[in-house]
Amino acid sequence: MVKGPGLYSEIGKKARDLLYKDYQSDHKFTVTTYTSAGVAITSSGVKKGELFLADVSTQLKNKNITTDVKVDTNSNLFTTITVDEPAPGLKSIFSFIVPDQRSGKVELQYQHEYAGISTGIGFTANPIVNFSGVVGNNSVALGTDLSFDTATGNFTKCNAGLSYTHIDLIASLTLNDKGDTLNASYYHIVSPLTNTAVGAELTHSFSSNENTLTIGTQHALDPLTSVKARVNNYGRASALIQHEWRPKSLFTISGEVDTRAIEKSAKIGLALALKP
Repeated sequence: MVKGPGLYSEIGKKARDLLYKDYQSDHKFTVTTYTSAGVAITSSGVKKGELFLADVSTQLKNKNITTDVKVDTNSNLFTTITVDEPAPGLKSIFSFIVPDQRSGKVELQYQHEYAGISTGIGFTANPIVNFSGVVGNNSVALGTDLSFDTATGNFTKCNAGLSYTHIDLIASLTLNDKGDTLNASYYHIVSPLTNTAVGAELTHSFSSNENTLTIGTQHALDPLTSVKARVNNYGRASALIQHEWRPKSLFTISGEVDTRAIEKSAKIGLALALKP
């Protein structure tokens, strides 16, 4: 895939991953195995309070075609077929859910040295059409993300974003919720050797005139162990430690506490992912 501005979903992604990825208050267990034919089978279970959710998924790769099939506890069958680069820079994704007959969707992604485009349409009589486009280069990217409901003739989503990337920092600015929410994020690599980075995200809602500021950091204690921490202006502080106790197998423990109500119990989350 050629280098360029990427897709719209990548604007601000580094900061979001640092601040929110792997944090959780639930208990999650994931096991992945591979058959002799190369089919990956993944079983997952999540305990949310008294509720337990589970699913089983398989992934089959044949040349440039990847097929993912997942079954959850509600007997829903999720199927995604991805064709990678049928033409240079192009990717096509077909997905549907059984028994939901209106869930069928096809998406096309195209990445160029100076542009990234993604468009999708549902397989219904009056589908929702999605379009996102980004223009720019490896340093500056400007894009928009739109969804149009052909049944009502209205835009259900209208977002815009700007991203700036330097050697060790990424800054982004997005306008979401049809212009109601302004989001600014910042990601800075402090030390590549120890994977040390800091990030921040500021969200302003024009309708409620509320601001949310979240700052966080990450650091690798050693090649197999990393820690992350974050805090927001509402006093919620979170931290996690993740250890790769064998190749591709991760153990993560995370916790969150409300510093303004310290008498409340902290939320503790555990995640175990096993891969051969």
